Amino acid sequence: MYFTEYLTVRGSQDLQCCPESFSVGWLAASVVLCAASVLCKEQGITAIGVCSAYDILILCQIDPKVFLAKLLAADKSLQLVRKQGLPVWVRSLLLRQLLLVATGAAIMTARWWVMGSTPPAFQPVDNPAAFAKELTTRVLTHNYIYALNAWLLFFPWWLCFDWSMGCVPLLHSVGDPRILAPIALWLGLLGLLTYCVIGLTDNTKRVITLGLAVLIVPFLPACNLFFTVGFVVAERVLYLPSAGFVLMVVAGTNVLCQHCSWKKVIQAFLGLIIVFNIIRCTVRSAEWVTEEALFTSGLRVCPLNAKVHYNIGKIRGDQGRTDVAIAAYRHALRLNPEYDQTMNNLANILKDRGELGEAELLLERAVQIRPEFAAAWMNLGIVQAQLKKPQLAEQSYWTAIKHRRKYPDCYYNLGNLYLELKQHGDALNAWRNATLLKPQHTLAWTNMIVLLDNLGDLSKAEVVGKEAVKVLPNDPSIQFTLANVLGKASKYQEAEKLYWRAIDKSPKAANYHGNLGVLYHRWGKYPEAERCYKKSIELDPTAATTQENLVKLQRTMNKNASREHGLGKGRR
Repeated sequence: MYFTEYLTVRGSQDLQCCPESFSVGWLAASVVLCAASVLCKEQGITAIGVCSAYDILILCQIDPKVFLAKLLAADKSLQLVRKQGLPVWVRSLLLRQLLLVATGAAIMTARWWVMGSTPPAFQPVDNPAAFAKELTTRVLTHNYIYALNAWLLFFPWWLCFDWSMGCVPLLHSVGDPRILAPIALWLGLLGLLTYCVIGLTDNTKRVITLGLAVLIVPFLPACNLFFTVGFVVAERVLYLPSAGFVLMVVAGTNVLCQHCSWKKVIQAFLGLIIVFNIIRCTVRSAEWVTEEALFTSGLRVCPLNAKVHYNIGKIRGDQGRTDVAIAAYRHALRLNPEYDQTMNNLANILKDRGELGEAELLLERAVQIRPEFAAAWMNLGIVQAQLKKPQLAEQSYWTAIKHRRKYPDCYYNLGNLYLELKQHGDALNAWRNATLLKPQHTLAWTNMIVLLDNLGDLSKAEVVGKEAVKVLPNDPSIQFTLANVLGKASKYQEAEKLYWRAIDKSPKAANYHGNLGVLYHRWGKYPEAERCYKKSIELDPTAATTQENLVKLQRTMNKNASREHGLGKGRR
């Protein structure tokens, strides 16, 4: 009631600029755009809070100081409200605010439903402070993180793609000198709030109040106050608050220029800040061009972050620099001994280097830490198969499939295991499952065709091969494998077409030319066979089988030439 009293009194005096009506279309458009932003990032819901603050502070120019004074005074002017009712502009404002609150609640309800009515699950490494056991540690660390975010707005120098794990050490007591940062932050905010409430009523005060609202409201979802978030510091959540920060900086600079004789110095200093931020933005954008530059920059900012070292190890491994990758992975494990993903990647490199014993230990440790880690279970099965532990390998593969039912690569490796065990039916079934889950799985198709070919079932191999060609019409390896089957079945013309289609896509594949030569050799087209053999040897001089085939072909051609020459003499 005091709020309506204040509005009535103000409405009769100097609030003629406050709108008495509003456009339903523009309000609906704002709500729809807000809902669309929430589909991308939950932080978009805070746009409704910003709209609400803008409506109250800028459009209606409601002064918190006068409002609070009326609340405390509680004079008899309330009777005026009862007699005359609310002004039109007040009813319009309340209706807009009610619509914003209702649509905001509806959007959040829909978002919750889309998420399956369950919050996302995070691990302690993603946000260590939120999982700290002691309340003091959580409170102190979260407040320090607020101060760190504020510092990034003032001085965006220490920027990192990931701030999780050990990037920001926890604050366990008030004796930590870093406690000065949140103290300074809250003193500054308290000063700004005091000014917004009791300061002189002018446009600067309104701008600063709106700036403070735009700064704080969009940051609320990331503050771990209402729900746990999956990060320590995320620079992306500062995009919207930075708009409020800029408003306050401009308003503050304007006040300094009005009340200070050093106007030009202040303007020059502001210009230097703008230039500095332009340079910093350019440098940071360049760091995002490549993964290597991005991860290296993160190492300079957060050397205690195991994920930074993990990413450096990953990119070095992709570059073939395995020694550097191993060193980075081992350093990541020293920083975080429970980092299961690092164990998995390190084990893969060690497996490729033949260090199977340590690889097995790492993978066993990884699945102990995270039993549902399907990729680690599959890799453990691969290592166990190489260590001639088929029963353990089979068990690991099936465990991986249990945790990830649609896992074509695991079915493929399971088929390879069954092939080594001479369980041909099981192998074919496993590869068939791989192709059903992933029709583009070339290796599974190829293995099925080759196995059926080796088993002498050419008709079934042909059927599977033609099915694979329909699914992968541009894959030369599939065409080549099917051509081999057709050649053995004496379907020379079909095989020839497939060989040439494969060669057109991979003209430097020596075995393609060599097997086409074998086809022509069987077909009796000796000159074509000779050309294909020679082309294959040209591409791969070490191809001993092709060289032997060429020698046999040339002997046959010489015998035929001698026979024809002898027959020619007899006729004369």
